[in-house]
Amino acid sequence: MKQFLITTAGVFAGLVLFLVGVPFLLIVMAMGAAQPAPIPSHAVLQLDLRDPMTDQDPVNPFATFGRRSMSVMSVIETLDRAGKDGKVKGVLVRLPEGGMEPAAADEIRLAIKKFRATGKSVIAHSQGLYPSGVVSSTYMLGSSADELWMQPGASFQVVGLAGEDIFFKRAFEKYGIKPQYEQRHEYKNAVNPYLYSDYTAPHRESTLSWMGSVYSTGLATAAADRKVEPGLLRRSIEAGPYLAEDAVKLRLIDKVGQVKEAEIAALAKAGKGAELVAFEKYMRGNDQEPGTGPVIAVIEGEGAIVTGHDGAANPFAGGSSMHSDDISEALYDAIEDKDVKAIVFRVSSPGGSDTASEQILAAVRAAKAAKKPVVVSMGTYAASGGYWVSSQASAIVAQPTTLTGSIGVFGGKFALAEALSRFGVDVRQVGVGGEYAGAFGMGSEFTPAQRAAFAGWMDRIYANFIARVAEGRNLSPERAGELAKGRVWTGAQARDLGLVDEIGGFYQAVDKAKGLAGLKGEVRLKRMTTTVSAFEALESALGVSATSVRTLAAAAWILGDPRAKGLMDEMAAERLRGSGAMVLAPTPVN
Repeated sequence: MKQFLITTAGVFAGLVLFLVGVPFLLIVMAMGAAQPAPIPSHAVLQLDLRDPMTDQDPVNPFATFGRRSMSVMSVIETLDRAGKDGKVKGVLVRLPEGGMEPAAADEIRLAIKKFRATGKSVIAHSQGLYPSGVVSSTYMLGSSADELWMQPGASFQVVGLAGEDIFFKRAFEKYGIKPQYEQRHEYKNAVNPYLYSDYTAPHRESTLSWMGSVYSTGLATAAADRKVEPGLLRRSIEAGPYLAEDAVKLRLIDKVGQVKEAEIAALAKAGKGAELVAFEKYMRGNDQEPGTGPVIAVIEGEGAIVTGHDGAANPFAGGSSMHSDDISEALYDAIEDKDVKAIVFRVSSPGGSDTASEQILAAVRAAKAAKKPVVVSMGTYAASGGYWVSSQASAIVAQPTTLTGSIGVFGGKFALAEALSRFGVDVRQVGVGGEYAGAFGMGSEFTPAQRAAFAGWMDRIYANFIARVAEGRNLSPERAGELAKGRVWTGAQARDLGLVDEIGGFYQAVDKAKGLAGLKGEVRLKRMTTTVSAFEALESALGVSATSVRTLAAAAWILGDPRAKGLMDEMAAERLRGSGAMVLAPTPVN
């Protein structure tokens, strides 16, 4: 009996430690975030852009667990706050050595220009610029600063933009893999590497078109910021690569120096007693007043568009998705909120499910019917399904280098029976009902009847997409069809074609929403995107109810451990914050 009790106690203790340990770690992290150190009276924020960036903060608290990153939205909102904060005197930007997502660089550039317009200084420092990704966008962002520095001896290799694709057709033929895909239409080239051994003419045409637009736009913007004739800048850049010392002689950069020297220069500009403050630290200490005035709802979606809701997803999975239940629910919540006068819908998605996209678009239409204008702010991508959900908004605002359009559809499968048979693996299929029931089996190719049915399905989706675009953008079906065919356009190209209304960033979209709603003066931005609480994320991860997690965690409080009690008090405070309550200060733990 004694051994039984000992074993039972051990199992219970282990269970409590496991289920309380994860929340314990979470709250320790939350405590650090909830108690930021005071900002010095003369602060220079150090903004490090060398880590990968998302467009938006994740809705799941564990999505960035174990990795360091910021979002474009959090950066521009923090720079906006810093511009109004008398304690912040300047910003030091650490540039990545490779390329940035062009539209992300455009968005942050606008925020830096707005910050500089308040009379505060910005220094950008680079340890080298190499031909990886769209490095011209990194250079463009650096050129928006008061001064662009580069480390001595570093390479300046902003010489152009190139990309390559791997084509698998000959390998597939060699090993008996048979791709079975339908595309609508010739520019919908996502599966071309499976079907061909080289670029098709439309594939090459479309890719060179958007690449040329992104490259030219970035150089023109950099030339304007550096007050250099665009043709001269282009000729100088394309004659490279250079060392930093050569780049400064050609006026491609402003100064050569170590990052420590750039820090000293930034602090000197900020005034006596200035201190460097990590951008993330300042970002977490968000004490900005909520503001007054009419409300504009902000709803965000990033990643592949899928059905369902985020709470059902793996909380520790990498990446993010636009879940149609969550986005549409947020839109309907904004419709029902009497304080909300307009909606800014931030979209950064390369596409996804047509049914999920249609669910979101239906909610956009409902908001317009309720006399609440919906302005889409496009991020890095708003293509294919990302354009579907945007197509009938009241207005669309995109960066010049946003990749959008791609109005088309593709789908299919790989037939692997022949390939697997070479390794002694046989695929057999059984089924009942209609012939189409087995169409997507992994073994055989489509039968003629299956292929015809599948092609008809693709045609119907494509026709629906064209109809949505034609109606939303006031185009004839014929003109919408000409702009479709799966072709990708940049934001600048899309504006000229009537697929986008204005060029600009998030705050330009806010101004557009204000104008459409007839609002004057200051407005309050209210985030209404559905988020997942820490407890809900743990429920999904551990397979137990959120109530059980709370109950087991509360047991630590009952057991009387003062440290656990303090953590439970902080947990309660964090839950109140998540509900919109203002918690002025935590209770000290003795």
